[in-house]
Amino acid sequence: MKTIFAALAFTLATAVGAADNRVVIQVSDNDSGKWHLALNNAQNLQAALGKGNVDIEVVAYGPGIAMLKADSLVGNRIEDAGKDGVRVIACENTMKNQKLVKDDMLRGIAYAPAGVVQIMERQKQGWSYIRP
Repeated sequence: MKTIFAALAFTLATAVGAADNRVVIQVSDNDSGKWHLALNNAQNLQAALGKGNVDIEVVAYGPGIAMLKADSLVGNRIEDAGKDGVRVIACENTMKNQKLVKDDMLRGIAYAPAGVVQIMERQKQGWSYIRP
């Protein structure tokens, strides 16, 4: 009987994974300090829950898009976050308004037609929301 409960507990523990730990982080400020805070939040989540146990998206729009440009002050950190499984997403509406094209942006980032819609959709899907 004890073995059955241990097996059941293990099964439940392994069933709780990335699908249950999903976080969308908004960055809409052209402020390297905010970006560092957002990326620290992502690192801390991965450290606490395990990289394979949490899905993280950082969505940038408005002035926050500046830190996703190829000459970004936080470009190395964004690249490292991507290597660690954090999905960094640029708002294409903002890019269009600022006359930016994908060649102007950091390599390895993703794109969404509208950053605010991306955040809204993730929240409707049950993702937790963080705005540092």
